[in-house]
Amino acid sequence: MSPTKSLHAQHHALADSAYQLDVLNPAQTAGAAFPAFASKLREIGLLPLRPTEMTVLQVNVGKMCNQVCKHCHVDAGPDRTEIMTRETMQQCLDALAKTNIEVVDLTGGAPEMNPDFRWFVEGISALGRIAIVRCNLTIIVANKKYYDLPEFFAKHKVRVVSSLPHFAAARTDAQRGDGVFDKSMRALKMLNAVGYGVEGSGLSLDLVYNPSGAFLPGNQVSLEREFKQRLSRDHGVSFNNLLAITNLPVSRFLDYLVESGNYEAYMDKLVQAYNPTAAANVMCRSTISVGWDGLLYDCDFNQMLDLPVARTASQHIRDFDLESLQARAIVVNQHCYGCTAGAGSSCGGATA
Repeated sequence: MSPTKSLHAQHHALADSAYQLDVLNPAQTAGAAFPAFASKLREIGLLPLRPTEMTVLQVNVGKMCNQVCKHCHVDAGPDRTEIMTRETMQQCLDALAKTNIEVVDLTGGAPEMNPDFRWFVEGISALGRIAIVRCNLTIIVANKKYYDLPEFFAKHKVRVVSSLPHFAAARTDAQRGDGVFDKSMRALKMLNAVGYGVEGSGLSLDLVYNPSGAFLPGNQVSLEREFKQRLSRDHGVSFNNLLAITNLPVSRFLDYLVESGNYEAYMDKLVQAYNPTAAANVMCRSTISVGWDGLLYDCDFNQMLDLPVARTASQHIRDFDLESLQARAIVVNQHCYGCTAGAGSSCGGATA
């Protein structure tokens, strides 16, 4: 069963990022700890890990969400009040205007719940940049004020990326809450109706698959084929691409691993599946992550662990300096094994 409150609202020990890092970095007793992720990068000449070309500004516009998913690394939910202000959004737009960054990846929580969400998307569109929205689908049917989101997205050519854990209702609901699958199908049909996921429309609709348990995702190509067949046959729903993402041991998924006794085995699975090719293509090399309060991070996962960018670089979006960010050393830790296991994992799916 999915949780009903965030770890934050429960005053859970794992709501504290410092405690999460303690779990991920146990005392280095003989044979007890996994090899440091940094040592794996050193072996292939990638330490310190440096940026390539920055192409994505990923912005978390708030932790408020209409769902409480049991795998959520943001620990989002209706009880979270952290929300990005219009002032900080304007600072993001100001930073974009000074760069050639092409894509703005909007995340939450449910980003659409930020009261200035549409204003922000319009500003991104006015700058000629591409907006990606990480939509949980159910938000579209949660309230009448969101019913026109598909039309709004289409007007601004927003790329919609939506999580759907499985094409079977029971498996989706087990991870995200009772009734989520049916609501997701309703939302997908509303998106299809305005052209999303329809061949030749130019409106991109991608789905995100992440495993429901302590295992790695299967082959992305095979999963996409199966999802397309089942969703089309059973629900008359179409989409463009399936992105397979590995669950990282952060926040609620870390809590699940610890509580179920799967933590050691899962970490061992990630370490054993480490792929040097995936390590060279990690998303933090081309992305900067902006927190709801404007602080800068190497990626969304580092953001949730309160691991800011190196102090040699600008620390807040209001002081955005591309040159210093391009020259920084990227901060890594043990959770980074999740992005480099098997075929690799990023916000855009497999990387190797």
